[in-house]
Formats: sequence, structure tokens, C-alpha cells
Amino acid sequence: MEETFSDRLERVEHRIQAACEKAGRARDSVTLLAVSKTKPPEAVRAAVDCGLRLFGENKVQEAQSKIPMSPGGLEWHLIGHLQSNKAKVAANLFQMIHSVDSLKLLQTLESHANQTLPVLLQVNIAGEAAKYGFKPEEVAGAIEAANQMSKCEVHGLMLIPPFAPDPEKTRVHFSSLRKLRDQLQDETGTPLPELSMGMSHDLEVAIEEGSTWIRIGTDLFGKRG
Repeated sequence: MEETFSDRLERVEHRIQAACEKAGRARDSVTLLAVSKTKPPEAVRAAVDCGLRLFGENKVQEAQSKIPMSPGGLEWHLIGHLQSNKAKVAANLFQMIHSVDSLKLLQTLESHANQTLPVLLQVNIAGEAAKYGFKPEEVAGAIEAANQMSKCEVHGLMLIPPFAPDPEKTRVHFSSLRKLRDQLQDETGTPLPELSMGMSHDLEVAIEEGSTWIRIGTDLFGKRG
């Protein structure tokens, strides 16, 4: 019998619940973001039928065409790299942007947003040359800049760690981001409640290390075509 979206969601929910129990956390302290990138509106509808309302997309152009064809009343988050020339559209298309990776992008979003826009600052915690993100030492300055803005609000930090087949190898990166967040809260006096980290293969470790948003694509929607 073919596996349904409901079957996959149940399995993911079981993993989240077990990880929260192991970490001594309440289940509602972790939010599941269903990553629907490359999947058609029909897949979004199947997820909505199972009760999901929060969806993550990687590309502005794909989201622009998909959102009008998907059920209404959903919340859409951008989790992929955002080019400045797409910032005007993104600022008013998404309810939250997880991947603000430069001060210039933050300023561009501020100039185009028509209403309050919650954002997360993407940090390149491992210093990978091929990855986007702020250097850890640059984040405090970006938070201070955002505190002077009227639209963009920094709610926390986001991380895409180096891929490792063994999820335990990513623990050090998740832990480093949490420690950086704690340090920045003390330094800047700015509440940073959100940590967006953890995907299908490492969600347990991410939850144990304090993630509040886990971004799940493959284990909900199946492998991307």
C-alpha cells in the first residue's frame, strides 16, 4: 500500500515528540516548518488536509507561482538564499524570512516591506567558503542596526550546518549557534527566542540543542524529483 502524507507526518511527529521528551522540552516549543520547495500545489493541499499551515520555500519565483494556487490562510516562510533584486517581492510575499545573510539584504528588505517583517539572521557558524551567512562576529552589529528599523524585526538566528551522514557530527554547530544566541541576547539586550536549525536527518540533535523551528522537506513530501 502506498504511503500517504499522513503516514509520513505521523512518523515525523513521533520523532519530534520523542526528541522533546528526551530534551525535557514541551512539544509546543518546537515548530514544524513543512518545506514544500519543488513540490506542486497538490502536495501543499495534502499537507493542509493533515492540519499543517506553515510552509517553507527556497526560491521567490517558485513561491510566487505556487502560493496563489495553494489553499488560502497559510503562512509562508523563505528559507533559501535571497538575492537583493528579489527582496522587494520577498518582503511582501512571505510572513517570515529565515535566511537574511547580510546587512545589505536586511537594509533592502527594510526599504521594501509594507508591514512588520520578522526575520532570522543566517550565521555561517562553520566558516564554510561556499555557504552564505554572517560571520559570528558580525551578527551583533546587524541586530543593533535592525533595532533602529521600523519594519524588520530580528527574532533569532538560522543555520545550515555542513552536511554529515552522522547527525551527531552536526551537534557542535547547533550548540555553537545556541551559545552565540545566548551571548548576543546578553550583549545587545535584544530577545532572540527563535533558532531555525535541523532538517529531516538531524532534527533530534537540533531539538536537543534548542531549535525552535525545524525545516522538514524530504521526510514529509518524499524525495525531490
